[in-house]
Amino acid sequence: MIARALVALLLVAASLPAFGDTASAHIHTHQHNKIDSNERMEDGAFSPRDADHYTEGEHHQEFDHEAILGSVKEAEEFDKLPIEESKRRLGILLTKMDLNNDKYIERNELKAWILRSFGMLSAEESEDRLDEADTDEDGKVSWDEILQDTYGSDPEDLALDDKLVQDDKETYEAADINKDGYLDTEEFKAYTHPEETPRMFPLLLKQALEDKDTDKDGYINFQEYIGDRAKSKDKEWLLSEKDKFDLEHDKNRDGRLDSDEILSWLVPSNEEIASDEVDHLFAGSDDDHDNRLSFEEILDHHDAFVGSEATDYGDHLQDIERFQRIEL
Repeated sequence: MIARALVALLLVAASLPAFGDTASAHIHTHQHNKIDSNERMEDGAFSPRDADHYTEGEHHQEFDHEAILGSVKEAEEFDKLPIEESKRRLGILLTKMDLNNDKYIERNELKAWILRSFGMLSAEESEDRLDEADTDEDGKVSWDEILQDTYGSDPEDLALDDKLVQDDKETYEAADINKDGYLDTEEFKAYTHPEETPRMFPLLLKQALEDKDTDKDGYINFQEYIGDRAKSKDKEWLLSEKDKFDLEHDKNRDGRLDSDEILSWLVPSNEEIASDEVDHLFAGSDDDHDNRLSFEEILDHHDAFVGSEATDYGDHLQDIERFQRIEL
């Protein structure tokens, strides 16, 4: 039995990255804020930015790290840093986050920083996609480049997705604010993240009504809200959706969604997401419960705010100990 445990230990240890191998030293993937993070949920609403913060009861710290660093690339870089260097860089960020220079991070300061990070993440995602779509490398994107990048060149593919292409073209044209037929960096961000661009909201409302408002009265009732989705669902799902419609979406309780309620349903509130993230980080770091975070408290809990190489090795060591217990 002891021999088997030693073999198991060696097998796990062999899978650990070498300390000098920074290219493979981290295990975080940071994929939830990917280019298509503005994908739609089943009911048609845009997926909230924190959709993958908790999945199937599991907490993913990648969301926390990106909410502080404002960049997937930066978060991945922090994952590779030795713990002391990670804490040193976090300390520099804290001086920028601390708006009143009192060496504490108040809730409003942390929320403002997180909202700033959300904007930076969207810009990074959009810029990455622009680089991919901009085949002639002129720093802007034409509709033909969008078609090629998104749908390919097969006419049959475009025919199959005709409604999708039509909506996409409308979004492209609405994002092109100067009407020159191209999208620059800022316009392209409006195209890739219309749910975070208020000037795009009228288009989102128009498209939602076209998709859902079958009786064309300018409202969306519960039957229109569930649409064809109900055909393959059971009674429990129907009751759950009715509660969601009545208690979350229909704010004035008149049995239908007006324009404001439709947009509130479609567009995730980054304000609310940022407030929830502040609560989450304070719950795990405010050791003296004074409703503010000292620099020391944040640095003591640095792994909640940013990644480091040491965090990953700690995970591996825990795996080794668990393996030993099982084998013995």
